[in-house]
Amino acid sequence: MNLNESVALVTGANRGLGARLVQELLRAGAAKVYTTSRTPGAVAADVAADPRVTTLTLDITDPASVKQAAAAAQDVTVLVNNAGVLTFGSALDGDLDAFERDLRTNYLGTLRVTRAFVPALERNAPAAVVNVLTLIALAPVTPMAGYSASKAAAHSATQALRAELRERGIAVLGAYPGGIDTDMLAGVDAAKAPPEVVAMRIIAALGAHQTVVFPDDASAGAGGVYLQDPLKLEQMLLGS
Repeated sequence: MNLNESVALVTGANRGLGARLVQELLRAGAAKVYTTSRTPGAVAADVAADPRVTTLTLDITDPASVKQAAAAAQDVTVLVNNAGVLTFGSALDGDLDAFERDLRTNYLGTLRVTRAFVPALERNAPAAVVNVLTLIALAPVTPMAGYSASKAAAHSATQALRAELRERGIAVLGAYPGGIDTDMLAGVDAAKAPPEVVAMRIIAALGAHQTVVFPDDASAGAGGVYLQDPLKLEQMLLGS
């Protein structure tokens, strides 16, 4: 997709990967970027200072908030679904209420926002939806079983949306990063990619009309394994 003069909206844009995605969209020539979060005042000062940036309040789990944001951003041509939450816990021992929160946010929230913006995206086509997923949507890791399942549901929705939206002039890109060095994984002792690298590769993939991207070195290697042998990736991530 040609990102020059595009109008983008990024959910969960107040920090971490979301803030970097905003910067990369601006660098790619976007005419306007809506930065959204539950607390828009927390958007990084250097991002908010750009005259092309408009901040909006958006809680992706709240239907009224989603409807209000969609009404305010009728000119959107690129929707980046980045907002999400992460609960730690295994399939047997994790807090089911927290797992449900992950599903409400990462799966249903992402789908709710996409549905709300499809009319504008179709009207402004050619357009695109970017769903920021995770490598462990394709195969879980034990300490993040609930999160993995919520992102697996979002992965399935991404595939379904790609088929449904193709004829409406809306491309769908699924991004599957590995660990990223953001607050979400603070304290986790594992290799983590710089968020600026992940953001750069996601936006580059969007500009190159890709439908799938593994946007860091670790996920690129593991993604190659998955494409050849999904069971092998499951065994790798579970340490079996």
